[in-house]
Amino acid sequence: MRVQESSVSKLFLPDEQATYNVAKVLGAAMQANTCINLRGQLGSGKTTLARGILRALGHSGAVKSPTYTLVESYEFAQFTVFHFDLYRLSDPEELELLGIRDYFDQQSVCLIEWPERGAAILPPADLILALQVAEKSRYLVYHSASEKGDRLATALRHCK
Repeated sequence: MRVQESSVSKLFLPDEQATYNVAKVLGAAMQANTCINLRGQLGSGKTTLARGILRALGHSGAVKSPTYTLVESYEFAQFTVFHFDLYRLSDPEELELLGIRDYFDQQSVCLIEWPERGAAILPPADLILALQVAEKSRYLVYHSASEKGDRLATALRHCK
């Protein structure tokens, strides 16, 4: 069930499989040079969603949260996905030391958990996804911030 409020839309995710189904739709619509922000409290499902996107793109190995490494990369034929987890970032300037700007190129997709921790340094996202916990289920609140984001948001509107 989808609820739309102005440019913000919401999907109900009754279980983990629903999260993976949404991730599959995102993976199928993904294109290079895209940045997706993943927001939500601890345990809301950000890494599960990232894992689902990577699985949808064809990754069959382990997908762990890059909480301590800050970034994990995954190579695909069409682009490289960089999965960031900025939860432990103490200062956005640390991203400069990491060479963050080098990750955002024409052949990459960046999935960023806890983007607010690096907001002063990070480029604008194409799509903002926020997971909200509702008892044992979740809501995915999303909105587009670019043409690429519009394409992904349109794909999400077809999720049931």
